[in-house]
Amino acid sequence: MTTMNINTWWDLRYDEASVGESGCDDSDIGFKYGVIEARVFRRSNHRNNSPMSDGVVNCIEKFISKPHVMSDSTFFNSLISGACAGIATDLAFFPIDTIKTRLQAKGGFFANGGYHGIYRGLGSCVVASAPSASLFFITYDSLKRDLQPYVASPSARHMIAASMGEIAACLVRVPAEVVKQRTQASHLGNKTSWSNLLHILQDSNKEGIIKGLYRGWNTTIMREIPFTVIQFPLYEWLKVKWQQNVSFIPEGLKGAACGMIAGGVAAAVTTPLDVIKTRIMLHKERISVVNLVKTIIHEEGAKTLFNGIIPRTCWISCGGAIFLGCYELVHNELVKLQGKKKELL
Repeated sequence: MTTMNINTWWDLRYDEASVGESGCDDSDIGFKYGVIEARVFRRSNHRNNSPMSDGVVNCIEKFISKPHVMSDSTFFNSLISGACAGIATDLAFFPIDTIKTRLQAKGGFFANGGYHGIYRGLGSCVVASAPSASLFFITYDSLKRDLQPYVASPSARHMIAASMGEIAACLVRVPAEVVKQRTQASHLGNKTSWSNLLHILQDSNKEGIIKGLYRGWNTTIMREIPFTVIQFPLYEWLKVKWQQNVSFIPEGLKGAACGMIAGGVAAAVTTPLDVIKTRIMLHKERISVVNLVKTIIHEEGAKTLFNGIIPRTCWISCGGAIFLGCYELVHNELVKLQGKKKELL
């Protein structure tokens, strides 16, 4: 037996042959990658010198001593879990998103369609939700582990990883968002996703197809980066606190509860950025952020920047519960299936 000086008790179950394929995030008190599952149980009466077997010590040292390349199974888990989470969220909360968009559009809610056709733009949204969510989690899951040797703070790692994940996801999300929001607001009389996409592809505004598809890119990034910098460190912190105090709740429910709180806080704080992004995407011509904000404040008042805060907060809170709850549930089940498969081999 080897003695390690630790402040936590580790209950570790592992397959030595697969250690090299697995990773570890020390911010998740309960973490799972590949077939390795680890949980930390804090005890008020533990001793500083806790005996641990050589195998466990070697495994932990191997875990945290070097960065891990994302394995095929981990890549697959992030891909499938992210896709399921994205589709489930968009299908469930699309009507609330439509209401929020119409509230933020110039002229107000009823001038942009009211309650009529609240599922307009669903097609472009669903088509893009799976790849954009998958891109986010593939980037996020890999970076938050690979950054361990270089960034000591777990919160800083999560901020960086989530920011990079959002940038990757926006490569798909922004064009879909442009088409979706124009359809929701019946932009220039175009009431379907296809007609709005054709309007952009035909370069009717003479601004260029790429610029048309990625209109609002800067403001979307400007909104998403602060949002994700707030949401994911808070989400990961809540998971840690949850695991320390309540260890018997299913992963899916834990992810849902933590995701709801983190998403709601981030959504409320970043509402003005969302209003600016929506107005830019719906504007007939290209306009700078500074000029747009000045126009909004002058013509409609500063409170307009918080239009839609209630539906946005409700939508993202509940959406965060489904998005992260679904991700944790599917990811956990995939890990279990892969573990059973390796046990049979």
